[in-house]
Amino acid sequence: MALGAMLAISSGVSSLAASKADVEAQFQSWLANDLWPEAKAKGVSKSVFDQAFAGVSPNLELPDLVMPGEKPKTPKKQVQSEFGSPSKYFNDKTINTTTSGGVARAGQYARTLKAVESKYGVPGEIILAVWGRESGYGSVKIPHNAFTVLGTKAFLASRKEMFRKELIAALEIVQKGYISAGNMKSSWAGALGQPQFMPTSYLEHAVDFDGDGKRDIWNSVPDTLGSIGHYLQQYGWQAGRDWGYEVTVPETVSCSLEGPDQGKPFSAWEKLGISRTNGRAFPSSELKREGFLLMPAGRHGPAFIVTKNFYVLKEYNMSDLYALFIGHVGDRIAHGAKGFSASWGDVGGLYRSDIASLQKVLEKQGYDAGGADGFPGFKTRRSIGAWQTKQGMEPTCFPDKTLIKAIR
Repeated sequence: MALGAMLAISSGVSSLAASKADVEAQFQSWLANDLWPEAKAKGVSKSVFDQAFAGVSPNLELPDLVMPGEKPKTPKKQVQSEFGSPSKYFNDKTINTTTSGGVARAGQYARTLKAVESKYGVPGEIILAVWGRESGYGSVKIPHNAFTVLGTKAFLASRKEMFRKELIAALEIVQKGYISAGNMKSSWAGALGQPQFMPTSYLEHAVDFDGDGKRDIWNSVPDTLGSIGHYLQQYGWQAGRDWGYEVTVPETVSCSLEGPDQGKPFSAWEKLGISRTNGRAFPSSELKREGFLLMPAGRHGPAFIVTKNFYVLKEYNMSDLYALFIGHVGDRIAHGAKGFSASWGDVGGLYRSDIASLQKVLEKQGYDAGGADGFPGFKTRRSIGAWQTKQGMEPTCFPDKTLIKAIR
Protein backbone atom coordinates (compact mmCIF):
# COMPACT_ATOMS: atom_id res chain seq x y z
CA MET A 1 0.00 0.00 0.00
CA ALA A 2 1.31 3.52 -0.86
CA LEU A 3 2.49 5.73 1.94
CA GLY A 4 -0.20 8.31 1.07
CA ALA A 5 -2.99 5.74 1.35
CA MET A 6 -1.69 4.43 4.67
CA LEU A 7 -1.46 7.93 6.09
CA ALA A 8 -4.99 8.72 4.98
CA ILE A 9 -6.37 5.57 6.64
CA SER A 10 -4.41 5.86 9.88
CA SER A 11 -4.88 9.56 10.51
CA GLY A 12 -8.24 10.19 8.92
CA VAL A 13 -6.91 13.17 6.95
CA SER A 14 -7.91 13.67 3.35
CA SER A 15 -6.21 11.66 0.65
CA LEU A 16 -5.16 14.94 -1.00
CA ALA A 17 -3.26 16.08 2.09
CA ALA A 18 -1.68 12.65 2.41
CA SER A 19 -0.73 12.74 -1.24
CA LYS A 20 1.06 16.05 -0.71
CA ALA A 21 2.96 14.58 2.23
CA ASP A 22 3.94 11.59 0.12
CA VAL A 23 5.11 13.81 -2.73
CA GLU A 24 7.11 15.93 -0.28
CA ALA A 25 8.86 12.85 1.11
CA GLN A 26 9.68 11.59 -2.38
CA PHE A 27 10.91 15.05 -3.38
CA GLN A 28 13.33 15.27 -0.45
CA SER A 29 14.61 11.78 -1.20
CA TRP A 30 15.08 12.73 -4.85
CA LEU A 31 17.05 15.84 -3.88
CA ALA A 32 19.40 13.90 -1.62
CA ASN A 33 19.90 10.71 -3.62
CA ASP A 34 19.40 11.73 -7.25
CA LEU A 35 19.97 15.44 -7.82
CA TRP A 36 22.79 16.06 -5.33
CA PRO A 37 25.25 13.57 -6.89
CA GLU A 38 24.84 15.23 -10.29
CA ALA A 39 25.14 18.73 -8.83
CA LYS A 40 28.29 17.69 -6.95
CA ALA A 41 29.79 16.32 -10.16
CA LYS A 42 29.14 19.71 -11.79
CA GLY A 43 31.15 21.47 -9.10
CA VAL A 44 28.31 22.63 -6.86
CA SER A 45 29.26 22.66 -3.18
CA LYS A 46 27.11 21.08 -0.48
CA SER A 47 26.65 24.45 1.21
CA VAL A 48 25.30 26.04 -2.01
CA PHE A 49 23.05 23.05 -2.61
CA ASP A 50 21.65 23.23 0.93
CA GLN A 51 21.13 27.01 0.68
CA ALA A 52 19.25 26.61 -2.59
CA PHE A 53 16.80 24.05 -1.23
CA ALA A 54 16.44 25.31 2.36
CA GLY A 55 12.70 25.32 3.07
CA VAL A 56 11.85 24.38 -0.53
CA SER A 57 8.82 22.14 -1.09
CA PRO A 58 7.13 21.19 -4.36
CA ASN A 59 4.65 23.80 -5.59
CA LEU A 60 1.77 21.62 -6.77
CA GLU A 61 -0.08 24.65 -8.16
CA LEU A 62 2.33 24.97 -11.06
CA PRO A 63 1.03 23.86 -14.49
CA ASP A 64 2.13 20.82 -16.49
CA LEU A 65 2.87 18.55 -13.51
CA VAL A 66 2.57 14.77 -13.43
CA MET A 67 2.08 13.27 -9.99
CA PRO A 68 4.17 10.20 -9.07
CA GLY A 69 2.59 7.06 -10.49
CA GLU A 70 0.52 8.97 -13.06
CA LYS A 71 1.04 9.08 -16.80
CA PRO A 72 1.48 12.40 -18.64
CA LYS A 73 -1.68 13.65 -20.28
CA THR A 74 -2.65 16.72 -22.21
CA PRO A 75 -4.85 18.96 -20.06
CA LYS A 76 -8.35 19.31 -21.49
CA LYS A 77 -8.33 23.03 -20.86
CA GLN A 78 -5.20 23.43 -22.97
CA VAL A 79 -6.60 21.44 -25.86
CA GLN A 80 -9.95 23.21 -25.79
CA SER A 81 -8.76 26.78 -25.26
CA GLU A 82 -9.78 29.09 -28.06
CA PHE A 83 -7.29 30.33 -30.60
CA GLY A 84 -8.08 34.01 -31.10
CA SER A 85 -7.35 36.44 -33.88
CA PRO A 86 -3.74 37.68 -34.10
CA SER A 87 -5.22 41.14 -33.60
CA LYS A 88 -5.54 40.37 -29.88
CA TYR A 89 -1.76 40.08 -29.66
CA PHE A 90 -1.40 43.56 -31.12
CA ASN A 91 -4.03 45.33 -29.05
CA ASP A 92 -3.56 49.09 -28.79
CA LYS A 93 -3.10 49.14 -25.02
CA THR A 94 -0.16 46.73 -25.02
CA ILE A 95 1.45 48.25 -28.12
CA ASN A 96 1.10 51.83 -26.87
CA THR A 97 2.31 51.05 -23.35
CA THR A 98 5.37 49.19 -24.58
CA THR A 99 6.12 51.90 -27.14
CA SER A 100 5.79 54.85 -24.76
CA GLY A 101 7.89 53.04 -22.16
CA GLY A 102 10.54 52.39 -24.77
CA VAL A 103 10.60 55.98 -26.01
CA ALA A 104 11.09 57.28 -22.46
CA ARG A 105 13.93 54.84 -21.77
CA ALA A 106 15.57 55.43 -25.15
CA GLY A 107 16.50 58.87 -23.86
CA GLN A 108 17.15 57.79 -20.29
CA TYR A 109 19.58 55.02 -21.27
CA ALA A 110 20.83 56.42 -24.57
CA ARG A 111 24.49 56.12 -23.62
CA THR A 112 24.19 52.50 -22.53
CA LEU A 113 22.10 51.53 -25.55
CA LYS A 114 24.67 53.11 -27.89
CA ALA A 115 27.44 51.15 -26.19
CA VAL A 116 25.45 47.90 -26.45
CA GLU A 117 24.74 48.48 -30.15
CA SER A 118 28.40 49.32 -30.78
CA LYS A 119 29.51 46.05 -29.15
CA TYR A 120 26.82 43.65 -30.35
CA GLY A 121 25.34 45.30 -33.45
CA VAL A 122 21.73 45.16 -32.24
CA PRO A 123 19.77 48.44 -32.43
CA GLY A 124 18.71 49.99 -29.14
CA GLU A 125 15.04 50.06 -30.11
CA ILE A 126 15.01 46.29 -30.61
CA ILE A 127 16.64 45.72 -27.22
CA LEU A 128 14.12 48.07 -25.61
CA ALA A 129 11.19 46.28 -27.24
CA VAL A 130 12.39 42.92 -25.90
CA TRP A 131 12.92 44.38 -22.43
CA GLY A 132 9.47 45.94 -22.48
CA ARG A 133 7.75 42.80 -23.69
CA GLU A 134 9.50 40.46 -21.27
CA SER A 135 9.21 42.39 -18.03
CA GLY A 136 7.57 45.76 -18.63
CA TYR A 137 11.00 47.42 -18.43
CA GLY A 138 11.60 45.74 -15.10
CA SER A 139 8.27 46.77 -13.58
CA VAL A 140 6.66 43.32 -13.64
CA LYS A 141 7.07 41.45 -10.39
CA ILE A 142 9.02 38.22 -10.64
CA PRO A 143 7.87 36.64 -7.38
CA HIS A 144 8.81 32.99 -7.43
CA ASN A 145 11.74 31.27 -5.79
CA ALA A 146 13.60 29.83 -8.77
CA PHE A 147 14.59 26.67 -6.90
CA THR A 148 11.00 25.98 -5.91
CA VAL A 149 9.84 26.34 -9.50
CA LEU A 150 12.71 24.49 -11.18
CA GLY A 151 12.90 21.86 -8.46
CA THR A 152 9.19 21.12 -8.73
CA LYS A 153 9.31 20.90 -12.52
CA ALA A 154 12.50 18.82 -12.60
CA PHE A 155 10.80 16.37 -10.26
CA LEU A 156 7.22 16.39 -11.55
CA ALA A 157 6.87 18.11 -14.95
CA SER A 158 6.20 16.19 -18.15
CA ARG A 159 9.51 17.61 -19.47
CA LYS A 160 11.59 16.60 -16.46
CA GLU A 161 14.93 16.32 -18.23
CA MET A 162 14.71 19.82 -19.68
CA PHE A 163 13.94 21.35 -16.30
CA ARG A 164 16.59 19.22 -14.58
CA LYS A 165 19.18 20.72 -16.90
CA GLU A 166 17.89 24.20 -16.05
CA LEU A 167 17.94 23.42 -12.33
CA ILE A 168 21.58 22.31 -12.43
CA ALA A 169 22.40 25.50 -14.34
CA ALA A 170 20.65 27.56 -11.65
CA LEU A 171 22.82 25.91 -9.00
CA GLU A 172 25.92 26.72 -11.07
CA ILE A 173 24.85 30.38 -11.20
CA VAL A 174 24.83 30.54 -7.40
CA GLN A 175 28.06 28.56 -7.16
CA LYS A 176 29.79 31.09 -9.44
CA GLY A 177 28.65 33.90 -7.14
CA TYR A 178 26.50 35.78 -9.64
CA ILE A 179 23.56 35.94 -7.20
CA SER A 180 22.61 34.37 -3.88
CA ALA A 181 20.18 31.47 -3.79
CA GLY A 182 17.62 33.46 -1.83
CA ASN A 183 17.62 36.33 -4.33
CA MET A 184 17.22 34.20 -7.44
CA LYS A 185 13.66 34.99 -8.50
CA SER A 186 11.93 33.53 -11.54
CA SER A 187 8.65 33.37 -13.38
CA TRP A 188 6.31 30.39 -12.90
CA ALA A 189 8.20 28.75 -15.80
CA GLY A 190 11.64 29.30 -14.28
CA ALA A 191 12.72 32.28 -16.41
CA LEU A 192 15.08 34.66 -14.65
CA GLY A 193 15.25 38.40 -14.23
CA GLN A 194 14.27 41.27 -16.48
CA PRO A 195 15.25 39.61 -19.79
CA GLN A 196 13.52 36.38 -18.68
CA PHE A 197 16.42 34.06 -19.47
CA MET A 198 16.26 30.41 -18.57
CA PRO A 199 19.30 29.47 -16.41
CA THR A 200 21.18 27.81 -19.29
CA SER A 201 20.67 30.96 -21.38
CA TYR A 202 21.86 33.04 -18.45
CA LEU A 203 25.13 31.11 -18.26
CA GLU A 204 25.65 31.39 -22.00
CA HIS A 205 24.39 34.90 -22.77
CA ALA A 206 24.17 37.09 -19.65
CA VAL A 207 26.94 39.70 -19.42
CA ASP A 208 28.35 42.09 -16.84
CA PHE A 209 27.85 45.32 -18.78
CA ASP A 210 28.19 47.74 -15.86
CA GLY A 211 31.56 46.29 -14.82
CA ASP A 212 30.76 45.47 -11.20
CA GLY A 213 31.82 41.83 -11.52
CA LYS A 214 28.31 40.36 -11.59
CA ARG A 215 25.83 39.50 -14.31
CA ASP A 216 22.87 41.03 -12.50
CA ILE A 217 19.85 40.76 -14.81
CA TRP A 218 17.55 41.22 -11.81
CA ASN A 219 18.60 44.71 -10.75
CA SER A 220 21.09 46.19 -13.23
CA VAL A 221 19.71 47.94 -16.31
CA PRO A 222 23.10 47.91 -18.15
CA ASP A 223 23.47 44.18 -17.50
CA THR A 224 19.90 43.61 -18.70
CA LEU A 225 20.36 45.59 -21.92
CA GLY A 226 23.79 44.13 -22.62
CA SER A 227 22.56 40.59 -22.03
CA ILE A 228 19.66 40.99 -24.47
CA GLY A 229 22.03 42.42 -27.09
CA HIS A 230 24.55 39.62 -26.55
CA TYR A 231 21.81 36.97 -26.80
CA LEU A 232 20.59 38.27 -30.16
CA GLN A 233 24.12 38.67 -31.49
CA GLN A 234 24.97 35.10 -30.50
CA TYR A 235 21.93 33.84 -32.41
CA GLY A 236 23.10 35.59 -35.57
CA TRP A 237 21.77 39.16 -35.62
CA GLN A 238 23.11 40.85 -38.76
CA ALA A 239 24.19 44.39 -37.97
CA GLY A 240 22.94 47.09 -40.31
CA ARG A 241 19.85 45.18 -41.46
CA ASP A 242 16.25 45.80 -40.52
CA TRP A 243 14.00 42.98 -39.32
CA GLY A 244 11.52 43.38 -42.19
CA TYR A 245 8.99 45.53 -44.06
CA GLU A 246 5.21 45.54 -44.34
CA VAL A 247 4.21 44.85 -47.93
CA THR A 248 1.28 44.49 -50.30
CA VAL A 249 1.05 41.01 -51.81
CA PRO A 250 -0.85 40.78 -55.12
CA GLU A 251 -3.48 38.05 -55.48
CA THR A 252 -1.26 36.51 -58.16
CA VAL A 253 1.33 35.65 -55.47
CA SER A 254 0.35 32.62 -53.42
CA CYS A 255 0.35 32.96 -49.66
CA SER A 256 1.74 29.41 -49.60
CA LEU A 257 5.15 30.88 -50.51
CA GLU A 258 5.56 31.85 -46.86
CA GLY A 259 8.37 30.55 -44.67
CA PRO A 260 12.06 30.76 -43.78
CA ASP A 261 12.87 27.92 -46.16
CA GLN A 262 11.38 29.66 -49.23
CA GLY A 263 13.51 32.76 -49.38
CA LYS A 264 14.14 34.85 -52.49
CA PRO A 265 16.26 37.93 -53.16
CA PHE A 266 14.32 41.12 -52.44
CA SER A 267 14.62 41.94 -56.14
CA ALA A 268 12.79 38.70 -56.99
CA TRP A 269 9.92 39.56 -54.61
CA GLU A 270 9.76 42.97 -56.31
CA LYS A 271 9.47 41.33 -59.74
CA LEU A 272 6.47 39.36 -58.44
CA GLY A 273 4.73 42.68 -57.74
CA ILE A 274 5.31 42.83 -54.00
CA SER A 275 5.91 46.37 -52.75
CA ARG A 276 6.22 48.22 -49.44
CA THR A 277 2.98 49.67 -48.09
CA ASN A 278 4.58 53.04 -47.35
CA GLY A 279 5.43 53.55 -51.02
CA ARG A 280 9.19 53.46 -50.50
CA ALA A 281 11.50 51.13 -52.38
CA PHE A 282 13.28 48.34 -50.60
CA PRO A 283 16.78 49.47 -49.56
CA SER A 284 19.24 48.98 -52.41
CA SER A 285 21.52 47.10 -50.01
CA GLU A 286 18.82 44.43 -49.65
CA LEU A 287 18.01 43.77 -53.29
CA LYS A 288 20.50 40.92 -53.71
CA ARG A 289 19.99 39.58 -50.19
CA GLU A 290 17.44 37.01 -49.15
CA GLY A 291 14.01 37.96 -47.86
CA PHE A 292 11.14 35.78 -46.69
CA LEU A 293 7.38 36.12 -47.02
CA LEU A 294 5.54 36.35 -43.69
CA MET A 295 1.72 36.32 -43.49
CA PRO A 296 0.80 35.64 -39.84
CA ALA A 297 -2.93 35.67 -40.57
CA GLY A 298 -2.75 34.50 -44.15
CA ARG A 299 -4.89 36.71 -46.38
CA HIS A 300 -6.72 37.98 -43.29
CA GLY A 301 -4.04 40.42 -42.15
CA PRO A 302 -0.83 42.34 -42.85
CA ALA A 303 1.95 40.78 -44.91
CA PHE A 304 5.70 41.28 -44.66
CA ILE A 305 8.99 40.53 -46.33
CA VAL A 306 11.38 39.84 -43.47
CA THR A 307 15.12 39.37 -43.18
CA LYS A 308 17.06 36.76 -41.24
CA ASN A 309 16.96 39.11 -38.27
CA PHE A 310 13.27 38.34 -37.87
CA TYR A 311 14.14 34.70 -37.27
CA VAL A 312 16.80 35.74 -34.78
CA LEU A 313 14.02 37.45 -32.83
CA LYS A 314 12.10 34.17 -32.95
CA GLU A 315 14.98 32.53 -31.09
CA TYR A 316 13.91 34.59 -28.09
CA ASN A 317 10.39 33.20 -28.26
CA MET A 318 9.41 30.73 -30.97
CA SER A 319 6.39 32.68 -32.16
CA ASP A 320 5.90 34.64 -35.37
CA LEU A 321 3.63 37.04 -33.49
CA TYR A 322 6.22 37.62 -30.77
CA ALA A 323 8.98 38.42 -33.26
CA LEU A 324 6.62 40.68 -35.23
CA PHE A 325 5.61 42.48 -32.03
CA ILE A 326 9.27 43.17 -31.18
CA GLY A 327 10.07 44.43 -34.68
CA HIS A 328 6.94 46.59 -34.89
CA VAL A 329 7.38 48.16 -31.45
CA GLY A 330 11.05 48.74 -32.24
CA ASP A 331 10.01 50.69 -35.34
CA ARG A 332 7.60 52.75 -33.29
CA ILE A 333 10.23 53.53 -30.66
CA ALA A 334 12.85 54.52 -33.24
CA HIS A 335 10.79 56.26 -35.88
CA GLY A 336 7.41 57.05 -34.39
CA ALA A 337 5.95 54.58 -36.86
CA LYS A 338 2.20 54.12 -37.01
CA GLY A 339 0.21 50.92 -36.90
CA PHE A 340 0.11 48.37 -39.68
CA SER A 341 -1.34 49.55 -42.98
CA ALA A 342 -3.49 46.45 -43.36
CA SER A 343 -5.94 45.46 -40.62
CA TRP A 344 -6.24 42.08 -38.97
CA GLY A 345 -9.30 40.17 -40.14
CA ASP A 346 -12.02 38.90 -37.85
CA VAL A 347 -10.64 35.38 -37.64
CA GLY A 348 -10.13 33.04 -34.72
CA GLY A 349 -12.69 31.57 -32.37
CA LEU A 350 -11.58 28.02 -33.11
CA TYR A 351 -10.59 25.54 -30.44
CA ARG A 352 -7.03 24.33 -30.42
CA SER A 353 -8.40 20.81 -30.78
CA ASP A 354 -10.10 21.88 -34.05
CA ILE A 355 -6.83 23.20 -35.44
CA ALA A 356 -4.95 20.12 -34.22
CA SER A 357 -7.48 17.89 -36.02
CA LEU A 358 -7.04 19.98 -39.17
CA GLN A 359 -3.27 19.58 -38.93
CA LYS A 360 -3.61 15.81 -38.60
CA VAL A 361 -5.77 15.65 -41.73
CA LEU A 362 -3.30 17.75 -43.69
CA GLU A 363 -0.38 15.57 -42.63
CA LYS A 364 -2.27 12.40 -43.55
CA GLN A 365 -2.70 13.87 -47.01
CA GLY A 366 1.05 14.46 -47.33
CA TYR A 367 1.34 18.09 -46.27
CA ASP A 368 3.93 19.22 -43.72
CA ALA A 369 1.78 21.10 -41.21
CA GLY A 370 4.52 21.17 -38.58
CA GLY A 371 2.80 18.74 -36.24
CA ALA A 372 -0.57 18.80 -34.51
CA ASP A 373 -0.04 21.31 -31.71
CA GLY A 374 -3.20 23.35 -32.30
CA PHE A 375 -1.32 26.51 -33.32
CA PRO A 376 -1.36 27.69 -36.96
CA GLY A 377 2.35 28.26 -37.58
CA PHE A 378 3.80 29.03 -40.99
CA LYS A 379 3.90 25.36 -42.02
CA THR A 380 0.22 24.97 -41.20
CA ARG A 381 -0.70 28.23 -42.92
CA ARG A 382 1.05 27.45 -46.17
CA SER A 383 -0.21 23.86 -46.14
CA ILE A 384 -3.73 25.23 -45.90
CA GLY A 385 -3.01 27.48 -48.88
CA ALA A 386 -1.61 24.60 -50.94
CA TRP A 387 -4.62 22.41 -50.05
CA GLN A 388 -7.05 25.19 -50.96
CA THR A 389 -5.35 25.74 -54.32
CA LYS A 390 -5.49 22.02 -55.07
CA GLN A 391 -9.23 22.07 -54.34
CA GLY A 392 -9.74 25.01 -56.71
CA MET A 393 -10.43 27.36 -53.83
CA GLU A 394 -9.07 30.87 -53.34
CA PRO A 395 -6.14 30.35 -50.94
CA THR A 396 -6.40 32.19 -47.60
CA CYS A 397 -3.67 30.30 -45.70
CA PHE A 398 -5.45 30.52 -42.37
CA PRO A 399 -7.86 28.20 -40.54
CA ASP A 400 -11.50 29.18 -40.14
CA LYS A 401 -14.76 27.37 -39.39
CA THR A 402 -15.63 26.93 -43.08
CA LEU A 403 -12.24 25.35 -43.77
CA ILE A 404 -12.56 22.99 -40.80
CA LYS A 405 -15.84 21.65 -42.21
CA ALA A 406 -14.55 21.45 -45.77
CA ILE A 407 -11.32 19.61 -45.04
CA ARG A 408 -12.97 16.96 -42.87
